[in-house]
Amino acid sequence: MWWWDHRPSGAGLGSLAGVSVRELVVLGTASQVPGRRRNHNGYLLRWDGEGLLFDPGEGTQRQMLLAGVAANDITRICVSHFHGDHCLGLPGVVQRLSLDRVAHPVHAHYPASGGHFFARLRAASAFHETAEIREEPVDVDGPVASGAFGTLEARRLEHPVESFGYRLVEPDGRRIVPELLSRFGVSGPRVGELQRAGALEVAGRTVTLERVSVPRPGQRFAFVMDTRLCDGVYALAEGADLLVIESTFLAEDAGLAAEYGHLTAAQAAAVAAECGVRRLVLTHFSQRYPDPKRFAEEAAEVFDGDIVVAEDLTRVAVPRRRR
Repeated sequence: MWWWDHRPSGAGLGSLAGVSVRELVVLGTASQVPGRRRNHNGYLLRWDGEGLLFDPGEGTQRQMLLAGVAANDITRICVSHFHGDHCLGLPGVVQRLSLDRVAHPVHAHYPASGGHFFARLRAASAFHETAEIREEPVDVDGPVASGAFGTLEARRLEHPVESFGYRLVEPDGRRIVPELLSRFGVSGPRVGELQRAGALEVAGRTVTLERVSVPRPGQRFAFVMDTRLCDGVYALAEGADLLVIESTFLAEDAGLAAEYGHLTAAQAAAVAAECGVRRLVLTHFSQRYPDPKRFAEEAAEVFDGDIVVAEDLTRVAVPRRRR
């Protein structure tokens, strides 16, 4: 099953504070050369109170405006590598954070070997910097950040320059069932007390959290950009509810994909199938292919889940939780 998400971008998303939304806002989908309908890369993941901006290519600030994304929505910037189509939008985004007086700190993750590139992009021109950008370079596989959102991890990929992919992993939890609360006589403030303590005494008997809830599997998001097939690709994609992955080439040009360190649509789909991905988002398309349907058709021969051929300025929802 494949589809495009053509919902209108809307007038604005506003601040993420207090909003429980999980979706991908697509800002750009081209690879090395942008086209009339495809800007260079850019992807904002809205994940409850977090806004993770991945690979802001040239023109990202304008695409944010068109998509209704505010600078204040960004809490983290994740750069996979320092090829221009993945990072040349950084100067505009960094300066916009200060221009809009974003009050919260913004964490920046990028390959440590490209620190000199990040420094140049951050100070590409004169401006009054007021935003707090906390640089957190990545040089090894593993967790790079954690918090209420879960754990942000990085995995090394295989490309002509050092490249990392990212994934967000929410821990498993439990979902309260109102009918079970009522059965055991737990209501009002005592519900919160039960969640915090794990057990309560109610009418002479012990009520545990397990007795009034059911397991709630955590969700996973993965972002895989420029790379050949390698162990890191599979580690990132494993069990992902939403996988955003480059498919620069079609299978007919697999030789070029291998030479330049990229994937084909068929390879991306095979990864999704093997790793149990629920929704596959194909992106980073070479300008040599005028018909995007070919990517969907090639992927559908390998993967029978949801396939999205990404389009600029659209949104893709993270699938509902597994049950």
